[in-house]
Amino acid sequence: MLHHHREQFPALTNKTYFNYGGQGPMPQVAINAISQAQTYIQQIGPFGTAVNSWIREEQKATKIAIASDLHVPDETITLTEDVTVGCNIAMWGIDWQAGDHILLSDCEHPGIIAIAREISRRFAVEVTICPLMATLNAGNPTAVVTQHLRPNTRLVILSHVLWNTGQVLPLDKIAEVCRNNNVRLLVDAAQSVGLLPLNLTELGADFYAFTGHKWLCGPGGVGGLYVRPEVRESLQPTFIGWRSVVIDSQGQPVDWYPDGKRYEVATSNYPLYTGLREAIAIHQEWGTPMERYQQICLKSEYLWRHLTTLPDIKCLPTSPPESGLISFQLTNNQPQASRQLVEFLESQGLFTRTIASPNCVRACVHYFTLESEMDQLVDGIKRFCQIVNH
Repeated sequence: MLHHHREQFPALTNKTYFNYGGQGPMPQVAINAISQAQTYIQQIGPFGTAVNSWIREEQKATKIAIASDLHVPDETITLTEDVTVGCNIAMWGIDWQAGDHILLSDCEHPGIIAIAREISRRFAVEVTICPLMATLNAGNPTAVVTQHLRPNTRLVILSHVLWNTGQVLPLDKIAEVCRNNNVRLLVDAAQSVGLLPLNLTELGADFYAFTGHKWLCGPGGVGGLYVRPEVRESLQPTFIGWRSVVIDSQGQPVDWYPDGKRYEVATSNYPLYTGLREAIAIHQEWGTPMERYQQICLKSEYLWRHLTTLPDIKCLPTSPPESGLISFQLTNNQPQASRQLVEFLESQGLFTRTIASPNCVRACVHYFTLESEMDQLVDGIKRFCQIVNH
């Protein structure tokens, strides 16, 4: 059954893939759906009443599919291109005042750090870092965040699953602390949507920015932003276009849309929406989000346990990972060695990646990763270490 399921992903036929956290391979039905949608648009349009009606239906259907997975109303979803666009919407939409404070963790993506720094430069907002990397194996992330809040903190920015170490943060507890301190919480969900079973209504984050091209295995160029309904009116649109605004009979913008559309801009690659829905459906055919997550955890533990037996390898987590991201270091811990290992593995058809901070190699397993593939990865690492050591 699993092998039959994997046959739907053509990228898996000629390589052993461990980069789901970078980009997931698309199922063939998604690729076909995108092509068919492009052809259909050209047949009936590409611009006209019929195609415009089709686009509206595609947008609505895509938001419903995403919202169903996240257990939120579809009107809370804004369609974006990727995680970073969603984070930009949330970060720039706040009415910043000089002296405000943004709190980041030391495990955030460079793109998010760059946005925070530019906000700091333009609005004299202070940006500080709380040390969550050290809590991977011991410590309390909620307590660390709490200790680093200030009376002037306006926004906390965290990843749900840390992209470098694979740690899953107790986001519901952190969200509660933020609410109790009147602080907004933005979540970089690049590594959580499609990996974790999620209920954003219960989770309580104010902003949750995600993408469809990683663990959901959808096309690059489609993502989304969830905005908690209670904070929507306080988040002003920054990117603005005809999709953002209600237009009167004279063709003039008169108001923002009352839902997630207010943060959308203009023309998008609409056939990609069709592809993302097909990718979501493929995963749902295999099992529920919880069933998929349980398989991911079983397989990440399998790989982690085998890696811990290698004398030249040190896994960053000292216990089985709670996500599909497994990060490990060569015991000599030289940056060039990590890069050389990744390059060697790719020459053998084994796809992993390096991470700069901390210096490590990251392998990702999905619910349909095979034990034989993980065995191949471990054997490839053994071969590299033997070559280097001799």
